[in-house]
Amino acid sequence: MRVAIYGKKVNKQTSPYFVEVLKILDDYGWKIVLEEELKQILITKIGLKDNYEVFNSYEDFSSGIDLAISMGGDGTFLKTVSYIRNSGVPIMGINTGRLGFLANISKEQIHNTLNQVRDKNYDFQKRSLLRVNTDEDIFGEDNFALNELTLHKKDTSSMITVHASLDNKYLNSYWADGLIVSTPTGSTAYNLSCGGPIITPGCQVHILTPVAAHNLNVRPMVVPDHLPISLSVEGRDRSYLLSLDGNSKNIKQGENVLITKAEFMINVVKFEDNNFLDTIRNKMLWGIDTRN
Repeated sequence: MRVAIYGKKVNKQTSPYFVEVLKILDDYGWKIVLEEELKQILITKIGLKDNYEVFNSYEDFSSGIDLAISMGGDGTFLKTVSYIRNSGVPIMGINTGRLGFLANISKEQIHNTLNQVRDKNYDFQKRSLLRVNTDEDIFGEDNFALNELTLHKKDTSSMITVHASLDNKYLNSYWADGLIVSTPTGSTAYNLSCGGPIITPGCQVHILTPVAAHNLNVRPMVVPDHLPISLSVEGRDRSYLLSLDGNSKNIKQGENVLITKAEFMINVVKFEDNNFLDTIRNKMLWGIDTRN
């Protein structure tokens, strides 16, 4: 079995967990493939031997990788997804900091979780992505997002107007600081911060959530994910920001943004004793009386 590992933050607090994962996988006799920059960091930080294979592009996932492990937070998980793309390689996220929604395996669960992987005691949960096309193709081949797309203002305190159409039918003109189009996976990210609903994985929907809407009667809206969404923006500036999972590009006023469901999905490793509902309940402190 060949396992790819990606991580960004290696310091005094997190390095023991990288050491633990590497040792366990070595004991299993599995082949470890490290992201190129991570390998160099581990050589410097923990004295890692220089005998591990490396990857540095999504093309390295086209064949021969059986599992991807993201070590860090949810941002690290999203970066790992950018390597996986449509390869079908399953991904699991080990959180080396606080509990995340995507990287939901705690540091204390590392050994038990990897034992379950070895024993094939897991399943896959498919997560949908957004595909984005613009008039000037500003994202190129990186035009997909697991969490969300956000169209928002750039260098002004003035609100903007985002015109939205659903399935080529006019929906609304949002007077706001921006507009989020989220997947169910991204419902617990920026969408949640802006008052949008939590959607369980597997629901075939997209969520439109305004950022600081000027009109209080404008609310988040859940729509079927097979319907294309078209956006354009106008305001006092000449350019604005279009972000895909934090990857931001400038977009011109009036340029059309077409959002569709991506033709591929991401396979997230799921365990019976660590599911989405457990993560939500623990992360949101549901059922806990914080007064005591």
